[in-house]
Amino acid sequence: MNFKLFLLAFLTSSGLYAQMTANEIDALVEKTMKTFDVPGIAVAVVKDGKVIHSKGYGVKSILTKQKVDENTLFGIASNSKAFTTAALAILVDEGKLDWDDRVKKHIPEFKMYNEYVTDEFTIRDLLTHRSGLGLGAGDLMIWPDGHDFTPKDIINNIHYLKPVSDFRTKYDYDNLLYVIAGEVIERVSGKSWAEFVETRIMKPLEMHNSVGTWSRLKDTANTIVPHVPIDGKLKVITRYKSRIMDAAGGIYSSVNDLSKWMIVQMNKGKYGNSQQLFSTKQHAEMWSPQTILPNRTSPPYNTLFKAYGLGWQLQDIKGKLQVSHTGGLEGIVTQTIMIPELQLGIVVLTNQQSGAAFNAISNTIKDSYLGIANEDWVTKYAKLMQANVSEADKVTGEVWATVAKNKQDKKLKIDFDKLTGTFKDNWLGEITITEKKGKLIFTSKRSPKLTGEIFFYKDNTFAVKWFNRYFDADAFMFITYDNLGYATNIKMKPISPMTDFSYDFQDLDFNRAR
Repeated sequence: MNFKLFLLAFLTSSGLYAQMTANEIDALVEKTMKTFDVPGIAVAVVKDGKVIHSKGYGVKSILTKQKVDENTLFGIASNSKAFTTAALAILVDEGKLDWDDRVKKHIPEFKMYNEYVTDEFTIRDLLTHRSGLGLGAGDLMIWPDGHDFTPKDIINNIHYLKPVSDFRTKYDYDNLLYVIAGEVIERVSGKSWAEFVETRIMKPLEMHNSVGTWSRLKDTANTIVPHVPIDGKLKVITRYKSRIMDAAGGIYSSVNDLSKWMIVQMNKGKYGNSQQLFSTKQHAEMWSPQTILPNRTSPPYNTLFKAYGLGWQLQDIKGKLQVSHTGGLEGIVTQTIMIPELQLGIVVLTNQQSGAAFNAISNTIKDSYLGIANEDWVTKYAKLMQANVSEADKVTGEVWATVAKNKQDKKLKIDFDKLTGTFKDNWLGEITITEKKGKLIFTSKRSPKLTGEIFFYKDNTFAVKWFNRYFDADAFMFITYDNLGYATNIKMKPISPMTDFSYDFQDLDFNRAR
């Protein structure tokens, strides 16, 4: 074999000569957008401290057709959590708090369901998804938008949420405790979470276009809008704007700005010539495993461990550490990945809620650096997604077919008078069930977008279909009656197995108020 061809083959197989070209990334993104019906994507790749690829694809909105570029702003959602931990790391470096401070030291009124847990709960516990609360517990106080809840409400109400596992024994992803972490930052620093992050992190890193929350954007011209497929057709939806979730998912940023964020992370907090955003000690703390995640080893990455650090998910892939996070708002999903041993960073931002899209792109890019044989991740994820959607459609289809059959049954009589009234949950507050023009309507007083029509399903079970169809979160209602046949208690759970976990209907417990 010609020596040059032998060398090329060796370097490629060993993963040392594997960088995807700009044209290959372009083709990958275009294929991904078409396959998953994503109108706009931005991708950046950082290697050895330099940005080697930063580009926007597609359009910001299917209505305006304006192009996405490398400075287009996306809501990065839960990728904001690492900014919250970095903000806390800065305050730790300054001696203003410690990771293991009790939360009550800074928020005296803080209270969990269990007194022992309340007394022992630390700032570290706010960040590591091991509180004992269930997946997404209480998220209906922050989701969907349009509610009137505040961070103070979350602090006051979180003690109503019952744990589903013992304290510090199990991983269950949580948003509310990051909201409370943001309150810690505000009380310790005297600045709002968004102001602190902008002045102490974004400004030094010259992330000039980024902001901590939508409402602080002075110029919204170069921003995407969220898109959701509804009944098979992609539609623009209303943007999430509430500031309650800032510390858990409020940031708007671009791939250009997030490239700087990845570089400082892989430089262990160092930026510029000699300045430190946070110390190497705190960097190591943030990248140290705190909570073990479930893991199943399988090709091609053969991951042996998964854990959550402080605002980052940690795992090994092909023997190398991967530091990553994802984020999701309605109509927007994002991903940040770093492989520090390779000094490789990848960020993918999208304006549609298909996580399969960003995974297909990031996996393909990182595989090329890891020396993994080409795998068609786009096709693989498309088949997986279709299988999941088909399974979910079968479940929901059977429910609504039963409802439709019930509506045609003239012998079936539902006494609306015994169902109507006001019911109250300790943390979500009051809902009303009313009859309007022969229809039974569910309305949440504090979160009015949670309004929909109630239908009889079977036995003591009803189904509520939300008027806002992009929720994709219709729910069962389980009714308990008194001796006279009046509804006294309502419990709920999502109908579809694909309902986003933030619609935590299963945590609600409504009792008749009047």
